[in-house]
Amino acid sequence: MLLISLVTTTSAPLVSSANVQRERQTKAQTAKPTPSPVAPPVSVATPSPSPSPSANPIASPTPALVKTSTPTRSVAELQTRITEILRKPELESAMVGIKVVSLDTGRTIFEENATKLLRPASNMKIYTVATALDRLTPDFRFNTSVYARSKPDSSGVVRGDLTIYGRGDPSIAARFNNGDYVKGIDELASRIVSAGVKRVEGDLVGDETYFVGPQYGSGWEWEDLTWYYGAEVSALTANDNALDLFVKPGPDIGKAAIVTTGPPDPLLTIENQVVTAPKGTRRRISVYRGLGEDKVTVSGTIPIDDRGYTGGIGISHPSLLFVYLLRSSLTQKGVVITGKSRMTGSVDPTMLSAGVTMNLMNGTVTSAAPSGQVEITSMQSPPFSVIAAQTLKPSQNLYTELILRTLGKVVPPQTPSDEERQTSEDLGLEAVKGFLKNTGIRPESLVLSDGSGLSRNDMITADASVQLLTFMSKHRYADAFRDALPIAGVDGTLRNRLKNTPAENNLRAKTGSLSSAASLAGYVTTAARERLVFSIMVNNYPSDVEPRVACIDPIAVLLASFSGRSE
Repeated sequence: MLLISLVTTTSAPLVSSANVQRERQTKAQTAKPTPSPVAPPVSVATPSPSPSPSANPIASPTPALVKTSTPTRSVAELQTRITEILRKPELESAMVGIKVVSLDTGRTIFEENATKLLRPASNMKIYTVATALDRLTPDFRFNTSVYARSKPDSSGVVRGDLTIYGRGDPSIAARFNNGDYVKGIDELASRIVSAGVKRVEGDLVGDETYFVGPQYGSGWEWEDLTWYYGAEVSALTANDNALDLFVKPGPDIGKAAIVTTGPPDPLLTIENQVVTAPKGTRRRISVYRGLGEDKVTVSGTIPIDDRGYTGGIGISHPSLLFVYLLRSSLTQKGVVITGKSRMTGSVDPTMLSAGVTMNLMNGTVTSAAPSGQVEITSMQSPPFSVIAAQTLKPSQNLYTELILRTLGKVVPPQTPSDEERQTSEDLGLEAVKGFLKNTGIRPESLVLSDGSGLSRNDMITADASVQLLTFMSKHRYADAFRDALPIAGVDGTLRNRLKNTPAENNLRAKTGSLSSAASLAGYVTTAARERLVFSIMVNNYPSDVEPRVACIDPIAVLLASFSGRSE
């Protein structure tokens, strides 16, 4: 059972527990409900300046950055300034691993504890996405198929079940459809209608058996699983396998608040125990959902003058919601379905290859139809380069886990004889490790548990991240990788950070944040136009210390304003 309590003030809603990755917290910083569990993109490489409920970092205070932004003119001076930041009293009990290298000269400009294993948080995502770009290519597309026992007859009748077979496409979501919850589902429904289907004399089935293994990442903590950033991993996903939860005050003091979700979920039961409180009182909202349950209890109080709370919650059995939404769309288009809506799935590792044979051809996973089935129609995702940006910029956990499991299905395992004894996650991690061997990273520099970094068991070194980033800077898909990273002061999890500094619209890097782990790794160009690669990881700091303000962002500004050369 999951129990997460959110305590808020009148002016700011409460975020989830302390163990939440900050750049992936429940989106409640603005009271105005926004379409979400994903925000609309603004370009191929820029997911959204205002995602919900994806990234919402706390902007770094300008005064702290201005103080450290005086340009340094020599490597020795730069090293001294970085050391001064790392010796701040508030960081005395923390562990900081850092490495800075010039991409132009190859010189190591600064390093400290660079070979210490530290929790990377969402820096883990660059390892998964880099592997996928290399193994799948930027042109790879996820494919969702619609199967039946036979094609529709001349009257448009499908005799038997109509099965939607998912292969991990994350793009059937509002984020990819200008904030529209149902547009992706509607497109699939339109394709079914265009294939001649007018009546289904059977069930509408959501098949999520493409991936095998538990629906959560290894090492995820129970308190993450209520929220959108801990959403279930399913081969058939819709709207990030999450719902927006909206809480607004009722009409009068003492009356029940108004609790709704976006999109509406016919499978979810909401027990509303939120009471409208007098003006000026504190907002206190608690959300409770049992693991695997389709019931959520929302309790607490909300002031009558409150503009409203918005949060993102994960859903149970997302493939079943997919089918319900699809059925609604098909019905609106005149398709009659005589049977029920249901799902089929398996977490049995021995079923890893059952029923479907996968191949990678022309950037798309193709498969033979399950036994006795024919493909009625299919739908492809946008190119992987687009999905990579929608993964790294907002730090989207589910997408990363879908990518990892897709690698496990598409990339041949290092030991084929073990394939049937491993989950899709296991095989995905093997694919990542196989790719990293090509980068020169030592195996002992990595402890991999999941693909997204939500696991507290992941550990990497600053040296390993710099090696990976250096390798990717020379990779044939270097531009796609670089374009997928958040840009300081512009988009993604960096959109509110490093503004009005030399790093703004310059530094491109992946953020990371857990309750006791913060990180930043990427690229920056100095004032002298020298290209640097860096990794900064801070672990085990006191709860009242904000490492982005204390050291990460000030060091980033120092690097961007460095006017010397590393030669």
